[in-house]
Amino acid sequence: MASTSSCPLVAVDVGNSRIKLGDFEHPLAEPLPHPNRTLALSHDWTDRDLAEFLPRDPADYAWSIASVHRPAAARLAQWLEARNVSRVQLLTHKDLPISITLTRPDRVGLDRLANAVAANRLRAENQPALVIDFGSAITVDLVSESGAFAGGAILAGIAMSARALHEFTDLLPLVEVTEPPAVLGTSTRAAMSSGLYWGAVGAVRELVARMAGPIRPQVLLTGGGAPEFATILGKDSDEPPQFVPHLTLAGIALAALGTLPTKGSR
Repeated sequence: MASTSSCPLVAVDVGNSRIKLGDFEHPLAEPLPHPNRTLALSHDWTDRDLAEFLPRDPADYAWSIASVHRPAAARLAQWLEARNVSRVQLLTHKDLPISITLTRPDRVGLDRLANAVAANRLRAENQPALVIDFGSAITVDLVSESGAFAGGAILAGIAMSARALHEFTDLLPLVEVTEPPAVLGTSTRAAMSSGLYWGAVGAVRELVARMAGPIRPQVLLTGGGAPEFATILGKDSDEPPQFVPHLTLAGIALAALGTLPTKGSR
């Protein structure tokens, strides 16, 4: 890949249900870069969707893509190739500036690793961090006090769980939970909403409590449902968790440009 050190960058997070893009300018801001603009697309995006997002020709940018959905990433790569975009990098775990203390680092989702790279720019020195990402799946991952990705937990997100309840039963409807519901459900839909939402809250609380070691970790939240969860989880803690809206894209940008070291490596 050609150098990205002096041109704007599009960081792309290809997830299982959507694609998120962020437009970053060089040099990256400290402690964490913030995109000038972002875009969320479904996997069946159109040419016009991308054309309206970018103020310049696609070839004027470097593109860095972290993907957990191979067909969607392949379609985007083909779109870029057709427009003569030469500065394209499909990231692997080896491209992310972080130590991974797992036996199969190649099997870890790149979105999780990108989150950890960004977390290393925000956590206090010698303090571990827990990164909670509320996406299609909910992930709770530990970044050690030395800055290494140490693993974590993956559970179904609220929308995914709602689909499972509907598709694997005869009578339960498909519900959409857009805000914290009442705990006591007085109808089938309300009861499902309560179980889905507060069950996810309980699961995350338990995982955070069990992953926390003798050194209290800094808790970072990202993803679509994170703001409400941050408020709820903050009521249980002396140190409220921090909501970081574009943590994954920032981690991809840091990995692509490689200009900023992680705190764990200082």
